[in-house]
Amino acid sequence: MEASETNLEGVPMQKILKWIEDLNQNTQVNIQQNKLSDSNFWFYDEASGYITNPNNAFFSIVGMKGNVNDKCIEQPVLIQDEIGYLGILCKEFDGVTHYLMQAKIEPGNINCVQVSPTIQATKSNFTQKHGGAKPKYLEYFINASKHQIICDQLQSEQSSRFYKKRNRNMIIKVEEDVIVEDRFKWMTLTEIKQLMRYKNLVNMDTRTVLSCLPLMDPNIQKFDNTFNDLESKYKEFYNSIHYPNYVEEITTIYHAINNYKMFNESNIQLVRLDELDNWMISDEEIKCKHEYPYKVIFCDLEIEGREVKKWTQPLFKANGLATFGLMVTLIDGVLKFLVKLTPEIGCFDSLEIGPTVLKEYGEAFNEDIVESLFKSKLDDKSGIRFDTILSEEGGRFYHEENRNIIMYTDSSEIEELPHDYFWVSYAALNHLNLVNNCLNIQLRNLLSVLEV
Repeated sequence: MEASETNLEGVPMQKILKWIEDLNQNTQVNIQQNKLSDSNFWFYDEASGYITNPNNAFFSIVGMKGNVNDKCIEQPVLIQDEIGYLGILCKEFDGVTHYLMQAKIEPGNINCVQVSPTIQATKSNFTQKHGGAKPKYLEYFINASKHQIICDQLQSEQSSRFYKKRNRNMIIKVEEDVIVEDRFKWMTLTEIKQLMRYKNLVNMDTRTVLSCLPLMDPNIQKFDNTFNDLESKYKEFYNSIHYPNYVEEITTIYHAINNYKMFNESNIQLVRLDELDNWMISDEEIKCKHEYPYKVIFCDLEIEGREVKKWTQPLFKANGLATFGLMVTLIDGVLKFLVKLTPEIGCFDSLEIGPTVLKEYGEAFNEDIVESLFKSKLDDKSGIRFDTILSEEGGRFYHEENRNIIMYTDSSEIEELPHDYFWVSYAALNHLNLVNNCLNIQLRNLLSVLEV
């Protein structure tokens, strides 16, 4: 395991790392690429032109064509017309809030075990359409109203890969004793954020759920000792969490969002896979004729410790590394974050608020002042506060990694922002994150790595 910092030598952290290492060594995992025709469940449906299964469950792979922000796009996408649970239980022990985390192996994980939420289950999973056991701790989230609900939001997944996909992101605080099942462990928020500095160790679903913590709520700071010293240690961040003019920031952003939704003329349609002019479909894979961030492969999977131990499925395989960057600055003693309105082909409602930079594999930097400055500082290793490779979720994506960067800049280095960029406080982003489908998955993941 690698970490971008070396100050993680406390005994609890050593125990967590040893726990994950032992599970990796002692869990049987066998993943083999095969042909679609080898599967007894998945098939290419000649009538629809989609890749699907007899139950019409889990997901399908379809073609999509469209014009997004004056750019013509055609590609395969995942359609998963159901909302799953991404949920974390938390509980106080001796005045310290702990989060119940799972050591989970997804088929596409690059390093097998990753630190995952308490529950990570599609609707097909928890309704047992796969014929396996129900996910552990499901009853807490089905009966969430019996407990203190910290957050409960529908949030988007990767809108460049999914079509209008959302999951239910939840954090629930419990008072009662909780049986800690095998492969689960209580961790503090500080420990989880330290683990995020290790390459590919904390999975995407954990990061998106924790980004939903309503930090601006004083009750959250009361129940989590992580915030005890926040004002004195990280005054600029504290000022950003409690920024009094956040409503004005939100109004300004929504004005731009609503203008786009009202006047943008996008034309997106689902099509047969064999209608994608620039893609080749074979029994082994679905591959673009030119450079593209991903292709589709078909796999035989066997993983010990899951509800279903052996199955087949398609996976979207990354062709290279993406780069997601969030620039921060100080304005009048308040930490501000540079975000950008980001339309994507699979967005639930046209566009969402994204990070400063979102570059898929093979995509060149633009020549605007923001991306030029970001690339220059990245090349010079200037102002970098966080720089770690983290995985996308492995349930649908195979070995997909992203470089996640938090970068400081002086606000004077960008004299005038292009029209779709905004400097905003954490208070504004945190409030927007408590509304469905406002911040995209890349921005939420970057916000989750911020240390408090």
